[in-house]
Parts: sequence; C-alpha cells; structure tokens
Amino acid sequence: QVQLVESGGGLVQAGGSLRLSCAASGTIFSINAMNWYRQAPGKQRELVAAITRGGSTNYADSMKGRITISRDNAKNTVYLQMNSLKPEDTAVYYCKMEVQIRSWTGLLDRWGQGTQVTVSS
Repeated sequence: QVQLVESGGGLVQAGGSLRLSCAASGTIFSINAMNWYRQAPGKQRELVAAITRGGSTNYADSMKGRITISRDNAKNTVYLQMNSLKPEDTAVYYCKMEVQIRSWTGLLDRWGQGTQVTVSS
C-alpha cells in the first residue's frame, strides 16, 4: 500500500503565498514523475506542475512564473511553492505520483486526498 498525504493548504489573501507538501509512504521502490493538479468547483481537474525524477519541470501557463515545484527523493516528497496567489487559484490541490513498488513491477498512479486552497480578494 502506498499513501500520499498532503499538507499546507489554507486561506490566504490575494498576493499571498502558500507552500504545499505531499509525502508518500508505504512500500516504495522508486517514484517517477510527481505532479500537482487542481480542481475548482464546477471545473475539470487540471495539471498545474510536474517534475521528473531527474528534476525536469513543467508548468501550466495559468500559473507559470508564480509557482515552483520541487522534490526530495530521499523523503519521497514533492512541494509546490505558490506566490502572488489570485482568487482564481482557489481550488482543491491534489498531488499524484507514479510509484514503483518493487524493482520488477510497473508504475502505479497514486493520488493524495487533496488540500483546499482558498484565495480571498
């Protein structure tokens, strides 16, 4: 079993910052890509940021320049630093990891439970 636990969400004023964390625990051989998604009320879930095991990153245009994704492979943890937040960034933020449980198994997608980010105007 692999579990992802997120933290760091909350209520912040427009222009403020938040740092989200997502830690994986359980039987883990390695983790490939780590991603952050978000889902606002009435909207589809969208990819916000992604980072490969080697550290290559990719960002959604809507948040590029305001966010930084990073990871600590030793801790099986991914972070999302968000700055200059806007009310339209309000959403539930989810982490997703591509997890390899054993050296001989394939990659499995695992999701966190989501953390609410609310940006007030």
